[in-house]
Parts: sequence; C-alpha cells; structure tokens
Amino acid sequence: MTRNPLEKYFENHRGRQIHKWVHYFDIYHRHLQKFRGRPVVVVEFGVQFGGSSQMWREYFGPDAVVYGVDIDPRCKAWEEPGFTVFIGDQSDRAFLRRLVKEIGPIDVVIEDGGHFPDQQIATFEVVYPKIRNGGVFLIEDLHTSYWPEYDGALGKPGTFMEYAKALTDKLNAWHSREDGFEPDRFTRTTTSMHFYDSIVVFEKGRVVEPHHEERGVQDWDAAATEDFSYSVASRRRSLATRARRRVGPAARAVRRRLSRG
Repeated sequence: MTRNPLEKYFENHRGRQIHKWVHYFDIYHRHLQKFRGRPVVVVEFGVQFGGSSQMWREYFGPDAVVYGVDIDPRCKAWEEPGFTVFIGDQSDRAFLRRLVKEIGPIDVVIEDGGHFPDQQIATFEVVYPKIRNGGVFLIEDLHTSYWPEYDGALGKPGTFMEYAKALTDKLNAWHSREDGFEPDRFTRTTTSMHFYDSIVVFEKGRVVEPHHEERGVQDWDAAATEDFSYSVASRRRSLATRARRRVGPAARAVRRRLSRG
C-alpha cells in the first residue's frame, strides 16, 4: 500500500510547528489528492506557527497558490513567495467578503481557524459559495461543537455540527413533499457531504434534479430472463487483483534486500 504522503511529511517535518490529530491525514488525502500538481487556489483558515502551510505547499506543489487566514498579526511574518497571509476575524463577515473578493475563485478551503460556532458558520456561509465546481470545503476540529469552552454541547443549537446536520436535509430537498422546503442554492451546488470524527467535508458541483430509470425484464418467472454470468472484464479485473496480491509480498521482500545493500 502506498503510504499517505501527508503523514510521511508530518513524521519527517523539522520546520515550523504542525499540530494535527493524526487520523486527519487519511481524510485529507482521500478528498484532496486530486488537486496535487495542479494550479489550484487553496485557503487555510488558522495559520498559527505556519507549519501546516509548509505541509500544504509541499503536498499541492509549486503550481498551487496557498493563502492563510489568521486573527494573530504575528502570522504575517510567515509570508513568502507562493504564500500570502490575511489578518482578520472569521466572525466578521465584512472581512470575509473582502477576502474572497481579493482572492477570487477558490478550489480548496481547509477551515482550522477559531473553532467557535459563529466563526465557523460565518466562514462557511461567506466562503463556500465562492468555491469552484469540483472544489472542496473541509472543516476540522468539530469536536469543539461538544466542548463548553467553545460554546458547544451535545445537540446544542447553533454549533457547527448541528448546523451541518441540518444541511443534510437541504442536500435531500429534491424529495421533500412539504410546503416551504424546496431545493435551494446549497442543494443545487453540493454533490456530497462526508462526516468523520471531528471533520465534515463538502464537495462542490452542479447538481440537477435526480431522476430514476429501469432496465431489464420485470417478471417473477426465472425462465423469462437470462442466467447471470460474469463478464470478461469482471473476470480480468479479479485475475489482475489476485496477481498483484501474489506479487506484492515478493516485491517488498526484494526491495528490502536491495535497501540493505
């Protein structure tokens, strides 16, 4: 199995401090690997000591433009070519509107900022509409939705986790049969939501009204349809997978012997 490049970078990092829950790395890579090596625009809320910005720049590559946003003016010191830092309060929607106007269309948002519900919700509501189709908004450290010191508690109205739960209804609004609950902009521009421990990922894209179709024979008589058989393509895939499983251990053993010299 190919090792997660973010986790590998983190383990070998000797630059500015990175502070992450370790299970985040697989989630990041699952949703963000498609952007690697591309000229994408990435915005990270929460700069602190600047280590994660170094990680993201290495991960996405030199063609990416990475922006950082933080309330602490000391973070401005981490600016360098390819990395710009904006200083402001995430709960200030006027600041956020100025920010997205200056940056323009965005491909990836990593929201690791203030962690208070008003900051998280304001950031999502102002910034999410500015993400390009195919882009990702990833918000992390949502365990703070359950922590009293961040105005959180289980099921407490107003936390980002409760806010996100309500958005799952909007995702399915095409199927509502209730007056006043209809598809809105979020419904039409969100292809999926993914919930993980402390993270929610929103994937952006054009969504049209779903429809369903039918194929095949509708008949309870088994003789009325052909018996199932695997296609040639399906059989070939299985054979190739079995071959890789057999070769894998042997190849790893050869690499180990070669590495020992």
